[in-house]
Amino acid sequence: MVLAVTVVVMAVEVVGALLTGSLALLADAGHMATDAAAVVLALGASYVAARGAGPRSTFGLHRAEILAALVNALVLLVVCGYLAWVGISRLADPEPVDAGPMVAFAVVGLVANAVSLAILNRSDTGSLNLRGALNEVLADLVGSVLAVLAGVAILLWGFERADPLASLAIAVLILPRSVVLLRESASILLEVAPRGLDLDDVRRHLLEMPGVVDVHDLHAWTITSGMPSLSAHVTVTEEVLADLGVGGVLDRLCECTAEHFDLRHSTFQVEPVTHREHEDLGEVH
Repeated sequence: MVLAVTVVVMAVEVVGALLTGSLALLADAGHMATDAAAVVLALGASYVAARGAGPRSTFGLHRAEILAALVNALVLLVVCGYLAWVGISRLADPEPVDAGPMVAFAVVGLVANAVSLAILNRSDTGSLNLRGALNEVLADLVGSVLAVLAGVAILLWGFERADPLASLAIAVLILPRSVVLLRESASILLEVAPRGLDLDDVRRHLLEMPGVVDVHDLHAWTITSGMPSLSAHVTVTEEVLADLGVGGVLDRLCECTAEHFDLRHSTFQVEPVTHREHEDLGEVH
């Protein structure tokens, strides 16, 4: 639905930019063109990510969503650079704009972006891929508002520089969202520990469990948005193993990470104290 709205309004704004000579409309239309590509990318990534695991892709293809978010962020940065360059050029040499039709076309874009934003906001999955698409539509909505204001300023006071100023403002508003999306996507792809998860705190909680004498090779990463994972080697006493068995120890460890850290995908290698001297023989890093 958002893709259909975006493509239609993009075409309308391109016509409006050609008829009125407005850089703000052209910038908004260009940004909507990247939005259309971003939504197509997001749709494809969501479809791929929803497919089950295979014999080689044992985690499934969830990372496709993160790759799509990364591409969206990079495209947004390119759009920012273009808007900044053209906007500064127009500030030095402003061109006449037909303000009346410009406002009318911008209002169409404003309404359409508001509809698209409402559609995307219905989802609360927390997907970084979805957030990328939503950020682009939100930036378009702000761009449409600025285009309307620029048209009104030209219409009422003849302030031609309002058009390139609106384009520069759009670039400034897009930039921080692009950087945040780029940083979060890169963090997941580089398998940085999830934000807000303190591994020292995790280690301390595990060591406080009866019979646990050591926690090592502790790793945490994010498969895709909302899917944090953790793995660790946990050394326990022979007495606890004899009392609870390996299954009982694993249950306690998983309950600890789930209750305290909301980690639903934890993998533990339980080792008896007597296994310490053999630890280096079987590890692969």
